[in-house]
Amino acid sequence: MAYQWDRDKAAANLRKHGVDFADAVTVFSDDLAITITDERFDKERFITIGIDAFSRVLVVVYTWRNDEIRLISARKATRYEQKQYEDG
Repeated sequence: MAYQWDRDKAAANLRKHGVDFADAVTVFSDDLAITITDERFDKERFITIGIDAFSRVLVVVYTWRNDEIRLISARKATRYEQKQYEDG
């Protein structure tokens, strides 16, 4: 799977949430990750909750562009989101 993101957006995300997009993409290797469609936007977006390579439960928002996953944001999951992940 290929990934892409805007460099400025990635830097802003790292400052705001403390999560590097390069680390966040590892949630897509989590077999137990949960993915839902984000219906709040006109363009198709997805939200995946999964564990990254550092054992953090992350929430990753992304879209598909040219057969690649384009990251929009990534952050640590809230307690509620962690419970959603744990409950499957």
